[in-house]
Amino acid sequence: MRAQLASTTPTRDEPDLGHHGDAEVGDGLVDLAVNVRRAPMPDWLAEPITAALGDLAAYPDNRAARAAVAGRHGRPPEEVLLTAGAAEGFVLLARALTGVRRPVVVHPQFTEPEAALRAAGHDVERVLLDPAEEFRLDPARVPADADLVMIGNPTNPTSVLHPATDVAALARPGRVLVVDEAFADTTAAPGVPGEPESLAARRDLPGLVVVRSLTKTWGLAGLRIGYLLGDAALLARLAAAQPLWAVSTPALAAATACASPAAVAAERAIAVGLAADRDHLAARLSALPGVRVAGRPASAFVLVHLPGAAEVRQRLRERGWAVRRGDTFPGLGPDWLRVAVRDRGTTDTFTAVLAEILEA
Repeated sequence: MRAQLASTTPTRDEPDLGHHGDAEVGDGLVDLAVNVRRAPMPDWLAEPITAALGDLAAYPDNRAARAAVAGRHGRPPEEVLLTAGAAEGFVLLARALTGVRRPVVVHPQFTEPEAALRAAGHDVERVLLDPAEEFRLDPARVPADADLVMIGNPTNPTSVLHPATDVAALARPGRVLVVDEAFADTTAAPGVPGEPESLAARRDLPGLVVVRSLTKTWGLAGLRIGYLLGDAALLARLAAAQPLWAVSTPALAAATACASPAAVAAERAIAVGLAADRDHLAARLSALPGVRVAGRPASAFVLVHLPGAAEVRQRLRERGWAVRRGDTFPGLGPDWLRVAVRDRGTTDTFTAVLAEILEA
């Protein structure tokens, strides 16, 4: 079976696009459902955020943060749009691109892009990637006349990192190509400098918009800070749909700090450590009976197929562990779970509990 198109006509079995990992977490549960790093905030990040609290009487001024983010990615400032998290970027795209005729979302992926499009009145088509092919992208499966295409790289929840050449092949004149790189800073490859397969610095691809987030690595989900990279004229259209002063002063301070060379170097070191912890988690999960790790995980989470996963998930909750259900992602179903990468001690304890549940 190859990637296929699917209608989004609502049915009883339509996935709940509004469900997110934070809904899985409850009091006392160990959180393996949310893909946000929980390490203490470094001083170089905490200090400017704290200092910004003294400037709250003034309206936010995004110029310094915009210039810093632009410098990080080798772009002029007008090719950066700062947003209140990556999720706001999807809403702006859905609302501003009113002339789109055939929007296509490549699934399984983060559900907010499609949810935003549907809320804005768009009739969305899905390209469903095949688990038998490790959820790999085949650019030829995307309809040639699609004038808006959305894809994640690396993709949430599959943890697949598509080759940049395959994603770039989706760009063409007359099409807006939105690449969700919210987890790009979690990826690393031996001997490869920077973020492997990222298109963030590509200024030559027509219609490309790259969506970025500072939430994952730096634990800033509550601060809401992200940004879009793309053609200046296209970003100006999106900015016109954005509320005034959408990004707070503390969030702007965080964006400036996270764009510094020292922060980028620290981010790369974290990604290398994460890769080792991810490999450890994948190996432990693969050793359990009936558990199949999907593809070759490349991000801060691992997707697994497990018959009876819905019941296993509930039994894990009873034992104090929260994992992310997979059936709310188009293209998956009730036998899929997403597990966040944590330190090896947490992984060993979790997989031991999971082994007991599977053997019971």
